[in-house]
Amino acid sequence: MSHTIEIPLSKKKIIFGIIISLVFVVGALWIMFNTHLYQKFPLEFLRNPLVLRIVVSFCMLFFCVIGAYLIKKYFDKKPGLIINKNGIIDNSNAASIGLVKWKDITDIEIKHVASTKFILVNLNTPEIYISQANSKIKARLMKSNMRLCGTPITITSKSLNYNFNDLEQLLQTEFAKHKLSA
Repeated sequence: MSHTIEIPLSKKKIIFGIIISLVFVVGALWIMFNTHLYQKFPLEFLRNPLVLRIVVSFCMLFFCVIGAYLIKKYFDKKPGLIINKNGIIDNSNAASIGLVKWKDITDIEIKHVASTKFILVNLNTPEIYISQANSKIKARLMKSNMRLCGTPITITSKSLNYNFNDLEQLLQTEFAKHKLSA
């Protein structure tokens, strides 16, 4: 008998991310309308009001996109992660691809980037999963993961309602169990 493990998205963490994005957008707007306060800024190129507005506009756009993604994720009814007899179905981040089959996974390991811990799902043929991306943005995110981490599939518990260490242990246990039965 095989079982399915569903790990929900953390609505609290998503709301916190939305609030942080909103704070950054409001802060960027404030800077845009108060560029005169930055005439003695330590970085000389940012003393120019036009340059400062351009830089702040890009920051604002970035946090608007992040906020919009998080708002969409807040209303997402699907679990953040599903582990079953077929593999791992990831819905936890913007680069999520869906089902990652056990037979395609070679290893599961941990990577620390700054203060964030990632679970790397190493694959036999990562290019196949990148080619399955349903948008160019998702494909670019996966290629970026590939360059930075060596695999396009990375999972963090940042958006999940689950402890990172417990998640890593769960994935390692399920991977070992399903690799033995394959």
